[in-house]
Amino acid sequence: MSIREARTGELPLLQDIERAAGRCFRDVGMPEIADDEPLPLTELARYRRAGLAWVAVDGAGVPVAYLIADRLDGNLHVEQVSVHPDSARRGIGRSLLDHLAGRAAADGVPALTLTTFADVPWNAPYYARCGFRPVDDAALGPGQRDVLAREAEHGLDRWPRVFMQRDV
Repeated sequence: MSIREARTGELPLLQDIERAAGRCFRDVGMPEIADDEPLPLTELARYRRAGLAWVAVDGAGVPVAYLIADRLDGNLHVEQVSVHPDSARRGIGRSLLDHLAGRAAADGVPALTLTTFADVPWNAPYYARCGFRPVDDAALGPGQRDVLAREAEHGLDRWPRVFMQRDV
């Protein structure tokens, strides 16, 4: 498995990966999340142009997972990381996170951040195993607060959410 920057022609595959990865939310009583459409191609293209979109590819060079990030409050914020279920439980998501941490370290960025569902096993508990820790609400920066507000507008606050950080 190798990791590289996403290519323009692969962006529809990223949407397919996210749809497939999201289906498991149905099993934990979150069908709204399972049915949520991935980011539009224009948004994915923006991440790619900014150099903030990576894919993990199989031996044939086909993406099986991806990660997109934003610069937020001086850190790199994981906007989305998705692994196709056919390639899950192989450390690919962790490899993408480690890749981003390496990029952050090379750029002098102090931390990775993300928001996630607190009680979904492959969300907050998984990220804790990957070195992320919860961030107290009082310690959130303005950009981080904006992320939470946008997520609430999208209805994600129906389930407990947590902001997490991994120091680089």
